[in-house]
Amino acid sequence: MILASASPVSVALSVGAAAAYALPAALASRLADRSARAALLIAWVLHGMALAWGVFGDTPRFGWAPALSATGWLVLTMYVIEREMFPQLHARWALAALGVVALALPLADPGVPLRHTGSGWQPIHVVLGMAAYGLIAAAVIHAWLLMRAERFIRRGAGHYTGVPLLTLERLTFRFAGAGFVVLSAALLAGLFFNEAVEDSWRWDHKRVFSVLAWVAFALLLLGRARFGWRGRRAVRVLYTGSLLLLLAYVGSRFVLEVVLGRAT
Repeated sequence: MILASASPVSVALSVGAAAAYALPAALASRLADRSARAALLIAWVLHGMALAWGVFGDTPRFGWAPALSATGWLVLTMYVIEREMFPQLHARWALAALGVVALALPLADPGVPLRHTGSGWQPIHVVLGMAAYGLIAAAVIHAWLLMRAERFIRRGAGHYTGVPLLTLERLTFRFAGAGFVVLSAALLAGLFFNEAVEDSWRWDHKRVFSVLAWVAFALLLLGRARFGWRGRRAVRVLYTGSLLLLLAYVGSRFVLEVVLGRAT
């Protein structure tokens, strides 16, 4: 069920960003590096403007689709920064394709009108939550790159020229650790926010999945520090925690807004 149509401004910004994303995605092998980077920069700016308009425009809205779109924008932001430190990091085509999908979702479902609760904890909780999504998504992408590099080396498919495995592993756990810290802060801010607008804490799907995700990431980091977890075992725990976190907000809002058609 589509709850509302996207505004003309959002449509224009999203279409422009999607076109800029599509260039490096469709022409990955034929586009010069400088041209691809310029296209991604333009897409990043337009994508950010589309997100900002959706939240601060004429009719502020937010929901599961804008949340995924914001996550994609944050991942691209971290990639642009990281690419300067590791020029051999090759994930541009995948991130560009992801950006196109992330922009298409809010056009189909821009979310529900934002409620103003009067609590100062609400924006803090939302910002921290989106930051946690972005950091964990970056950890997942690096874990995927790590597993892909391992398969490449195991198969002996030529000389591997990408980012070294140990570097990818360190980056994966750094993003996971940062995501865990920000997620902890988001849960704490959410606790204060709910205490400010509700009489008591309610164990709904969002809170249950959020706490389970927090436990999974805590186990991952503890296993890494205490037992030296690495490789497939660590990646499986990371994927599990990421799936739980995805279900926490995006999954619950998708069911409420799309399946059940509820705007609350």
